[in-house]
Parts: sequence; C-alpha cells; structure tokens
Amino acid sequence: MEKDKILERWSEYIKELFDDERKEIEVMKGNFAGPPILKDEVRTAIWKMKNGKATGPDNIAAKQIKALDEVGINKITELLDEIYETGEIPKEMLKSIFIALPKKDGATECELHRTISLMSQVTKILEKSHDESKK
Repeated sequence: MEKDKILERWSEYIKELFDDERKEIEVMKGNFAGPPILKDEVRTAIWKMKNGKATGPDNIAAKQIKALDEVGINKITELLDEIYETGEIPKEMLKSIFIALPKKDGATECELHRTISLMSQVTKILEKSHDESKK
C-alpha cells in the first residue's frame, strides 16, 4: 500500500474513532461559574505530573513546568481561571498529537493498534486542577 493511501486510511480511522454524533447542546445563559481555581490546586496538578513522558504539540516537558517559580504558577492560574470563567479554551491548548501503537507485533490493520493522544502540558494542568477543585 502506498504511503498516501496509508495516511488517508489512518485519517479516516481516527475520524471514525473520535466521531461524536451527539446532538449539540443548547448554550445555557446565566452565571454558572463556581469558585476560582486556586494556586494550590494548580501546584498539586503540576506536582502530580510524571516526568519523562512525551511532550505534546507545545513541546513543553513536565520537568519544565515543575521548574516554574511563583510568577509562572500565578500566570498559569490566571490563564486557567480565565478559561473557567469564559468557557473559552485557546486553540493551541486543544491541539493533540495522535500516535498509533501496535497491540501486537506485525499489526497492519488500524484496529490492531491502540491510539494515544499527546496533549499540551497546560491542558493537562487544566484537567487535573479542575479535578482537584471537585474534591
């Protein structure tokens, strides 16, 4: 199979895999904001990040995030609070890199691969700090 056809098949497979056929939800109006994200929640989310993992599209490693000083923690907290208040996530944070790992040696079919997603470290902090705020 030529390279272009292989890439096209993978593209189709990923689209099928992540296709979302749910109806669009009507946007609710009103103030539904909860409490702001706390610096301690951001610190905890950063502390829990695992070193040595592959970077996402931002090319920032967990080790680099963990080296941030108080100013860096404040900036991330401000960004996450703004996202939380507005509901708008910057496009850069929504990008992911998909990697297909074969489930067994010699796998050639798309279905015989496990697909993982590499995402921005700040997106991971957003998810984890949101989880922390629910506790």
